[in-house]
Amino acid sequence: MSFTQPEPATPRLTRSELAVPGVNPALFDKAAKSAADVIFLDLEDAVAPDDKPQARKNVIAALNDMDWGKKVMAVRINGLDTHYMYRDVVDLVEQCPRLDMLVVPKVGVPADLYALDMLVTQIEMAQGRTKRIGFEALIETALGLANVEAIAQSSRRLEALAFGSGDFAASTRARTTIIGGLHPEYGVLSDRNAEGKREYHQTDPWHAAQVRILVACRAYGLRPIDGPYGDFKDPEGFLSAARRVAALGYEGKWAIHPTQIEAANAVFSPSADEVAKARRIVDAMAQAAREGKGAVQVDGRLVDLANIRMAQNLLQKADAISGK
Repeated sequence: MSFTQPEPATPRLTRSELAVPGVNPALFDKAAKSAADVIFLDLEDAVAPDDKPQARKNVIAALNDMDWGKKVMAVRINGLDTHYMYRDVVDLVEQCPRLDMLVVPKVGVPADLYALDMLVTQIEMAQGRTKRIGFEALIETALGLANVEAIAQSSRRLEALAFGSGDFAASTRARTTIIGGLHPEYGVLSDRNAEGKREYHQTDPWHAAQVRILVACRAYGLRPIDGPYGDFKDPEGFLSAARRVAALGYEGKWAIHPTQIEAANAVFSPSADEVAKARRIVDAMAQAAREGKGAVQVDGRLVDLANIRMAQNLLQKADAISGK
C-alpha cells in the first residue's frame, strides 16, 4: 500500500567506512585509532587468492583481540561465486562476537542475499548468538542495478546498499579505468553564446546509478552509501564526489585511505547552522501544533510538515554524532 512506511534498518552512524586489507595486520591498529565510523576488514579485492586463508585468520584474530571502541565492525567477504565465501561466513560468524556486519560484494539477484541470510541464521542459531549480524550489499554490476529494487527487499538483515563504481564500470564496459572519478569525454556542450562559442562541462557518469540506488534504499528503509574514490592523492576530487552524493541524500562514503576519513565525516555531518535551523523548525512547529496551526514561518519562509520531517532527520544524525 502506498501509505506503508518501511521498517528502518538498524540505526548506525556511517559517514565514513574505512577499507582495511585483511592481509596486512600492520594497518589494523591505526584503523582502530582512526576517526572512521565503520571499519571493514577486507577479504575480497584487496587480498590475492593465495593469501585469502591467512587474511581470514588475521581478521578473526583482530576482531577478537583488539579494542575497536564503538566503531561499527564489518568484514567484506568473498563473492558468492567463489569457494572462499562459505568459509569466510562460517568462521567469522562462529568465532567473532564483535562482528556487526558483513559487506557482500557483487550482489546481482535477491536470491544471493536470501542464501546468505539462511546460512548466517543457521550459524547464529547453532551458536546461540544474540547479536544479529547485518548486511551491506554492494551494487556493482549491471545485473545488480537492474534488480536493485528487489534486492533492497530480499533480507531483513539488509541495512545498506553501497555503490561500487569500479566493478560497475567493468560490468557495463564503460571506457574508463578510474574508480569513482569523472571521465573527460562524459559531458555536455552549452548552447552558443552571443559570440557563437560553446562551453564544455563535465558531468558525472555515475549519477544515474547512484540515484536509482538511493531511491531503492529510501523506499525500503536502507542506508545509501557511496563506494570508493580510487585516487587517494586527489583530496579535491574525493571531496567533490562526496558532496555530490551527500546532496542527493547519501549517508556516507567509503574511504580507501585514512586521509579520506576527515573529509567524509565533515561532508556527511550537518553543520552547526543546519542543526540550529532544524531546531528552530521543530520548535516552531511544536508551537504551531499547540496553537492548532498547520504551518508557520521560520526565518521568513513558510514551513510545514514536510519541513519538520527533514529537520527531524537532520537532528537525528546530529544526535548520533554527538553521542559517538
